[in-house]
Amino acid sequence: MSDVVGFVGGSGIYDTLPLSDTREEELSTPYGDPSAPITVGELGDTGREVAFVPRHGRNHEHSPTEVPYRANVHALKQLGVRHVIASNAVGSLREDVPPRTLVVPDQVFDRTRHREYSFFGDGVVVHQGFAEPYAPELSAILVEAAREATGADAGGDGDGDGTGVVDGGTYVCIEGPQFSTRAESEFYRSNGWDVVGMTTVPEAKLAREAEMAYATVAGVTDYDVWRTDAAVSLEEVLENAAANETAIRETVEAAVRAIPLDEEWPCHSALAGTVNTPSEAIPPATRERVDLLLGEYLDD
Repeated sequence: MSDVVGFVGGSGIYDTLPLSDTREEELSTPYGDPSAPITVGELGDTGREVAFVPRHGRNHEHSPTEVPYRANVHALKQLGVRHVIASNAVGSLREDVPPRTLVVPDQVFDRTRHREYSFFGDGVVVHQGFAEPYAPELSAILVEAAREATGADAGGDGDGDGTGVVDGGTYVCIEGPQFSTRAESEFYRSNGWDVVGMTTVPEAKLAREAEMAYATVAGVTDYDVWRTDAAVSLEEVLENAAANETAIRETVEAAVRAIPLDEEWPCHSALAGTVNTPSEAIPPATRERVDLLLGEYLDD
């Protein structure tokens, strides 16, 4: 079993992570290069290594559409990562979920249009189940870790800085980089959805195809645009994202410590029974490209 836990987040989070004995892994993948070299180091006093991927690049040069999601996830797979924690900045669709709240969602509604959603294709068809887009076992650990980090109780209210934690909810993933229109935001609210962001898709889908347990802690930066008393501004988003970073860092550190690395969860065998193409019919070049992911499920 690998004792390396993956973490995908923003460069601001990386700057606050207490990593020691770090090294950089410059990995190439069949799907291009990752957003940046992967930084691997021991996290705090957890005794465990974390492999960090700055989702948007070291200088935030990749827009949500342009992030090389497949390369990022494949690079973590190459490092033997089986558990991935992500962080996202999101807008709130609920009055009772204010900025600087942490949300651990359990559902996704995909509104993206221009991204690569799968490692497969080109002669191999894989129908991957995705009813539960986040690993429930890892999400539960994240919720408890977030409460520990923020002082929030089971009702979601925090003490001290007022940070709350929401267990569950639907993350609406939009294409971006523009924010929503007010009509779109009201539509999302009318469906009872909870937060809106730009980066959990296709990351969560690809992690499932890579047989990784994946969950995210989302930091609320604004009320999106459904509230007419204040427009969403980049300045507000960045200010609240910076304020969320400490709570997210402490959440990640507590979660990494709590993950039972020796347990087998359903996500770790997610590809079993999903390949719809006979092994002999898969083109050699495709078999070579997907070998790290599908090799054990294909006949010689």
